[in-house]
Amino acid sequence: MDSKKASEKSHSLLALFTISGLIVVVDQLSKFVSNSNLTEHVPVAVIPGFDLLLAYNRGAAFSFLNDAGGWQRWLLTGISIVVSIFLAGWLINLPKTQRLLGFSLALILGGAVGNLIDRMLAGYVIDFISLYFMDYRFATFNIADAAITIGAGLMILDIFLDYRQTNGRNSAI
Repeated sequence: MDSKKASEKSHSLLALFTISGLIVVVDQLSKFVSNSNLTEHVPVAVIPGFDLLLAYNRGAAFSFLNDAGGWQRWLLTGISIVVSIFLAGWLINLPKTQRLLGFSLALILGGAVGNLIDRMLAGYVIDFISLYFMDYRFATFNIADAAITIGAGLMILDIFLDYRQTNGRNSAI
């Protein structure tokens, strides 16, 4: 790779890692503010359908393994470290032309690191965003979870767009 291509790749890498870093900073600041100002399991109404609701998730998504007794902290921390290293390596080796995939990986990496920090420091992930409809309350989550979800959605979109481009614009999905 010549110096111009290396410079272009490092510039786009810097942008992607900056996005990941911003996700981590916003996530950690929002968790700090929520943890400092909310009472666990006491909803604070924002608008109909949206509350701030402090919850400590010792498990994985949707509180899976939440009551496992403590061992899950180390398992989930280890998985998060491996996934974060894998995502960073993928970003570093990703061709510059794959912008949507790069952006999606940056969001997922930022979210993974944000939740990893919680797990390492406190043993649980701080959640505070709660969406509901009537009496049905969806899972409580945080900025990191939202970044991971949006990143995964964009990654799926990238797969479909790549498939269409590879197999012709008029092919059925």
